[in-house]
Amino acid sequence: MDDKIERPAEIAAQSFKVIRAEMHEMGYHFAAHQQAVIERVIHSTADFEFADLIQFSPAAIPHGIAALQRSAPIVTDVNMVRIGINQRRAQGLGSTIHCYVGDVSAEDTAANGLTRTAAGLHLAHEKGLLANAIVVIGNAPTALFSVIDLIEQQGVRPALVVGVPVGFVNTIESKDALSQLDSVPWFITTGRKGGSSVAVAMVNTLLRLAHGEPSEAI
Repeated sequence: MDDKIERPAEIAAQSFKVIRAEMHEMGYHFAAHQQAVIERVIHSTADFEFADLIQFSPAAIPHGIAALQRSAPIVTDVNMVRIGINQRRAQGLGSTIHCYVGDVSAEDTAANGLTRTAAGLHLAHEKGLLANAIVVIGNAPTALFSVIDLIEQQGVRPALVVGVPVGFVNTIESKDALSQLDSVPWFITTGRKGGSSVAVAMVNTLLRLAHGEPSEAI
């Protein structure tokens, strides 16, 4: 048993070696930073289909890296995403991480016809956090639609929108709507797949790249 126990960094290095070999065998080739994001998502999900599902708007990754290097705040739709983002790396860049889903009441959401995740994004906007932020939607299509509405109706300009909600109702439509925007950079996963682990993997890759670290770092 003992000779099979390896350090986390060694396990990660072996995992990424496997991922790269299998992607090469499948014929996938991406620009270096896109490859880093896609590899990290596959590492988190063990699902190579994400190599086909992940899409980036032009220059979205450089925009995200530059924003983090300017200490952009990170705003998430759910706490699972907030908790998964590497706080040490974010703090090292001066970035703060926010989620307000727990700060809105059922009464408030009912009165405004919003879900709690959508209301949380509106609250973040009221606090002045969305402009020039990394906005990360890993769970709720309603939250992504709210961000899109704020962009289109109120001229809010996040530095980057990571729109990867998962599910069956309005999930595809919300990501399609984000992909139609040319006023803000974005990442999406097409189709129904996505989720908190995908969103976290994407943002943590950006944090590593913003620090100049290898993407496979623990």
